[in-house]
Amino acid sequence: MNGLRVASLMAATMTTGLVAGVYGIYANAFMPGLAKTDDRTFVGAFTAVDRAIVNPLFLGLGFVGALLFTLLAGLLSLKERALPWIAVAFVLYLVSMILTMAVNVPLNDALKAAGDPATIDVAAARAAFDEAKWVAFNLARTLLALVSFGLLGWALYLTGRSAAQP
Repeated sequence: MNGLRVASLMAATMTTGLVAGVYGIYANAFMPGLAKTDDRTFVGAFTAVDRAIVNPLFLGLGFVGALLFTLLAGLLSLKERALPWIAVAFVLYLVSMILTMAVNVPLNDALKAAGDPATIDVAAARAAFDEAKWVAFNLARTLLALVSFGLLGWALYLTGRSAAQP
């Protein structure tokens, strides 16, 4: 049981870190880079990347997997010192998922639904997208996922310390 507990905690930490990293790349490189482009490039590039990231590997293993692995790690750690850290990490990551599904995904979907950048009014599509709102909520979910990652790392440390003590 201890092996499964540690493995689930490691998987939770790794997948949460992966998602935090993806959000961070959007915050630090992708969106600032796109902000400097013309409307057609913005709409075309953003929708192409959004279509690409909606895949079983990222959504299943990363985005949803992080929550499920954290839940499993928590359930397997009910009598462990690491439980409070895992529980807070779970809640923070869950909030990041809720923000994603309530704000970022609907904005992404509306931009994709606007149509082919070659045939639509890209300035109107970009304005309707509300770039500032998307960026602000992405920053919030980045910070939530990053703190969750850190808490899971601390839970791993505590778990290792407990295992090393007689």
